[in-house]
Amino acid sequence: MQKITVIGTGYVGLIAGLGFAKWGNEVVCLDVIPEKIEKLQRGVCPIYEPGAETQLSDGLRSGRLRFTCDVKEAVEHGDLIFIAVGTPEAPDGSADLKYVYSAVDEIADYMQGYKLVVDKSTVPVGTARALKQRMSARLKSLNKDIPFDVASNPEFLREGRAVGDFGNPDRIVLGVFTQQAEQHLRELYKVFARSNKPVVVTTPETAEMIKYASNAFLATKITFINEIANLCEQVGANALEVAAAMGKDGRISPKFLHPGPGYGGSCFPKDTKALADTGTKYGAPLTVVESVIRANQHQKELAAKKITDRFPAGGTIALLGLSFKPETDDIRESPAVEIARTLLAGGRYTLRMYDPKAMDNARQALKGLSGAVWCGSAQETMTGADAVVIATEWTEFSALDFAELKAALRQPVLFDLRNVYRKADAEAAGLEYHGTGVAPTQRSAGA
Repeated sequence: MQKITVIGTGYVGLIAGLGFAKWGNEVVCLDVIPEKIEKLQRGVCPIYEPGAETQLSDGLRSGRLRFTCDVKEAVEHGDLIFIAVGTPEAPDGSADLKYVYSAVDEIADYMQGYKLVVDKSTVPVGTARALKQRMSARLKSLNKDIPFDVASNPEFLREGRAVGDFGNPDRIVLGVFTQQAEQHLRELYKVFARSNKPVVVTTPETAEMIKYASNAFLATKITFINEIANLCEQVGANALEVAAAMGKDGRISPKFLHPGPGYGGSCFPKDTKALADTGTKYGAPLTVVESVIRANQHQKELAAKKITDRFPAGGTIALLGLSFKPETDDIRESPAVEIARTLLAGGRYTLRMYDPKAMDNARQALKGLSGAVWCGSAQETMTGADAVVIATEWTEFSALDFAELKAALRQPVLFDLRNVYRKADAEAAGLEYHGTGVAPTQRSAGA
């Protein structure tokens, strides 16, 4: 059992705190937002993440998990202090580290004995070394002669599967300066000894690069298949069959080969831009990543254009799904929200919208735009619309009754941006089908 403090209760910090407590450690989670801490103390999870609320309840009941806004209490508690604060995108595309720096300053201000400070936030290469220098200078200015270590331990969590990913990681990456730091972290992660999870011990710089390189590669893979899908639509090929055949090559694998309206979320958009910015600063431009960033934005615009090209005069559109992916309420950089914003901005469309979990976040994001109608179910959303758009592949959207869908719509038009359904099945039901990477109904019908 170790005493652990986690600074930040967003996706990364909260999931880490819940997981550490489940492993039997004494955990204190710190945040600056009193309302969030008060909810967590009552067992109310501020995010939708499958399994998180159960772990939160178990941790509170066991007494191993506490939440506080008291910085002094949090710093004094933890022998290992994990920094899991946000690193938002700055105007120039770089990562804004002000919250990370603030956390390190507070640790130095209140620490009275040895601390291992572990960066779990996604940060540019060189940040751990900079934090080590910053802490040393801060302690010296306070006349504190206290030993400490800094390490990098990046997370690889998928929103919607974060609880499972934390408890069953593909690998554990430890970027350390000292053997003592490595020993502390190995002790923490010994829970995975029986399952032989690979532990990669390296320098902090390499650990930081592993995180960015991993996300950039996955974003590249998504963008590649999206651009192949766009070409397939023009030449009459089927991108789903192309992706399936590609995925059978062991060098490629089928993962992340699913055509759609572009990637979103809290990681890929921000991390690709931050990595590209790092490349520019160090004179090693990442032209592939830069192209991915541009292509992904274009993909979102193409998705909206499919709708506006089909209904140039406007109309009523049913939009199913607003989160950037299923099993989360996160709408950051969501293609669905960008499509909604594009349609509503012109004033020609009424948009009827529904999402199982992201309605409140979407309302906030689209506040002030006229033409938005918020619905309570998929059926209500489709009723009286000219077309339906599946923008996020929630499971409940995969079992729509085509006959009911056709009856609910004024025009039998389906924009299946996630390829939830087979074109042949939709057409057999009398629907005009527009997928991603599949030639639209009108073109195939006239061929």
